[in-house]
Amino acid sequence: MPNHSTTSPVTAVVALGGNALLRRGEPVDAASQVRSAVAAARVIGRAARRWRLAITHGNGPQVGLLTLMNESYADGEPYPLDVLDAETAGQIGYMLELQLDNFVDHQDTVAVITRVVVDEHDPAFTSPTKFIGLLYDEATARRLAGQRGWIVRPDGDGWRRVVPSPEPQRIVQLGAIRDLLAAGFLVVSTGGGGVPVVEEADGRQRGVEAVVDKDLASALLATELSADLVVFATDVDAVYTGFGTQRQRAITKATPAGLRQLEFAAGSMAPKVDAACRFVERRGGRAAIGSLAQLPHLLDGTSGTQVRAEGRDLQLARRPVPVGERS
Repeated sequence: MPNHSTTSPVTAVVALGGNALLRRGEPVDAASQVRSAVAAARVIGRAARRWRLAITHGNGPQVGLLTLMNESYADGEPYPLDVLDAETAGQIGYMLELQLDNFVDHQDTVAVITRVVVDEHDPAFTSPTKFIGLLYDEATARRLAGQRGWIVRPDGDGWRRVVPSPEPQRIVQLGAIRDLLAAGFLVVSTGGGGVPVVEEADGRQRGVEAVVDKDLASALLATELSADLVVFATDVDAVYTGFGTQRQRAITKATPAGLRQLEFAAGSMAPKVDAACRFVERRGGRAAIGSLAQLPHLLDGTSGTQVRAEGRDLQLARRPVPVGERS
């Protein structure tokens, strides 16, 4: 049922990263994703009582798996990436919608397959950067790249395929998402960054071979919804300086200017930091990056890395966090 509360809850966009929904190294199978959806729904359900939430999610592992299945079908042309993006938005949207309705008893959930307009002349089409699919060792990745015409790059401890990731320009279903939120629904949208489309001169749209970055699309959604806050929920508890070293330290508070002085891993933390900075710079609200398990505290401003327009450029945790002690 819609939430018809007479109060005006604060609006937050919560972006569920691929690693928040599916841990690294887990099989990309239905059972693993259902377990992750259940865990996410439990946490989101608690937060939804105090906040008006719009949920977005990644799709990197799922769309990568679909491309492998797609290429194993020999009778006809493989489905293009925009169609696979839509398939994953339906798949993950359904799983989240089902489990959220199981755990949230004061409002109903609606999943919206969302188109996002991109520029067909975006330089990303000639310089792929977006990781999708499974993690391979270098030898396997290079072999698959040669066999399938992929472009592969290092990602953490392994190698993955990269595809074009153009900048999101406009969210086509924005009006519907806004109306559903206003009516009291818990909304899941912009899955996988949305299905990328370009607009012709006559206003007609067509899909393109790309995957829109979920974090940038989530920041755009939050900005266009005039949200008060955007949360990037992942599998680490904060943004770190010196990440992966013996002297890594969590960044507890920061301004966009402070974060932009630092370098972060491309394809993982860098897009989240960039998206958080963009939202704060454009909207003047607050952004947070941290663990999905700590979502209520991320929303309250007491956990993770909190990004605001004003304050000290960087505030670090008091002591280094030894590798392996991150939550």
